[in-house]
Amino acid sequence: MKIRNLTRQVLIAQDIIVADNPWSRMKGLLGRKSLSFDQALVLRPCNSVHMLFMQFAIDILFLNKENMVVGLVQELKPNHFSPVYFKAQSAIELPASTIKITNTQIGDQIEFLA
Repeated sequence: MKIRNLTRQVLIAQDIIVADNPWSRMKGLLGRKSLSFDQALVLRPCNSVHMLFMQFAIDILFLNKENMVVGLVQELKPNHFSPVYFKAQSAIELPASTIKITNTQIGDQIEFLA
């Protein structure tokens, strides 16, 4: 699966892990030392993220049910918490600086490709 920002016409990630059950969402990226530039973790459902026990910073896109960006968090550091985005239905965890590199913004439409 790939993730593309339709609004900006840019590929965000192409090596995707989906966490859509309680165990996989709870585990998330714990135990990893990094994400490569083309990797992402999609959390469903999700409207906030914690970085307890993490070893590296990440960027996070929060999406509503139409896959529109309703929240952005850049370079969330270990042992910190994201804000809660009440309109969010899912979150995409990405390597730090991905939001800046792709120029992703609130209101952008995100597409998941098989």
